[in-house]
Amino acid sequence: QVHLVESGGGVVQAGDSLRLSCTAPARTFGRYNVAWIRQAPGKEREFVAVTDRTGRITKYADSVKGRFTISRDIDGSAVHLQMNNLQPEDTALYYCATKVPGASEYNSWGQGTQVTVSS
Repeated sequence: QVHLVESGGGVVQAGDSLRLSCTAPARTFGRYNVAWIRQAPGKEREFVAVTDRTGRITKYADSVKGRFTISRDIDGSAVHLQMNNLQPEDTALYYCATKVPGASEYNSWGQGTQVTVSS
């Protein structure tokens, strides 16, 4: 398990950008796949993006592809989500989560950071 802390959320207007960050102690991100997952009020959790341990392999949900970019610091200290051209439907609580390669479930979750996009 890893203690994760998300930051960077806020209230913005449609078309604006935000950069979310997820940090963990002891520069441990290099040991895990790291994903961003969001949940809007009244809806189930939705996968947003994921990066492998090296950052060479990334995947995105169709709803954010071309607008969001996931990246990780080479020292393993943080993972980021650059969100451009935000839309009201992006409004949600955004979580980062870690996963041991080959595991079926994520082993650690942060408390989330709120992103609110108004039109």
